[in-house]
Amino acid sequence: MQLETAVLYASARRERAGIRVAKFIEKQAADRGHAVRLIDCANCALPMLDRMYKEYAPGEAPQAMREIGERLAAADGFVVLAAEYNHSVPAALKNLLDHYQSEYHYKPSGIVTYSAGPFGGVRGLVNLRAILAELGTPSIPTSLPVSRVNAAFDENGEAVELDYVKRAGRFLDEYEWYAHALKAARERSA
Repeated sequence: MQLETAVLYASARRERAGIRVAKFIEKQAADRGHAVRLIDCANCALPMLDRMYKEYAPGEAPQAMREIGERLAAADGFVVLAAEYNHSVPAALKNLLDHYQSEYHYKPSGIVTYSAGPFGGVRGLVNLRAILAELGTPSIPTSLPVSRVNAAFDENGEAVELDYVKRAGRFLDEYEWYAHALKAARERSA
């Protein structure tokens, strides 16, 4: 059974090295048969959180918010891609995540972090696990941190450091296990 995977990429900066990783993850998942939808904060046009999506009457939320909500609701799981900002997650990611709630429930998330330095964003990853659990999209145990992002992938999202292909394979193996298991459980309880 095909998985619908939403890749949430949350950098609103002009010079975004993480888009390379987003392209890489999209391709790796698509090559495994996933229907992949990238939700890129730079193109979302979401306001800073004032009202959650669920707080609007049906059909009254801003169009961009409705479109994202529909993509999240249709997804079987999420790959959340985040840089590390000051030992935490980017504000754009937190804002995107907080606009929604039930759309995440009982669906797994996989965490991919990155940084320009040697730690690969793992300090932000710790915060992200707690946020995702609270939203009802528990993160899988395996993560995919990317160190020295500018040297790891080219501008088209091709791995320069080929070990990332192998690591992404293990990461997606685990993500798929959880996504299929939770999808079956949601279907049984529907």
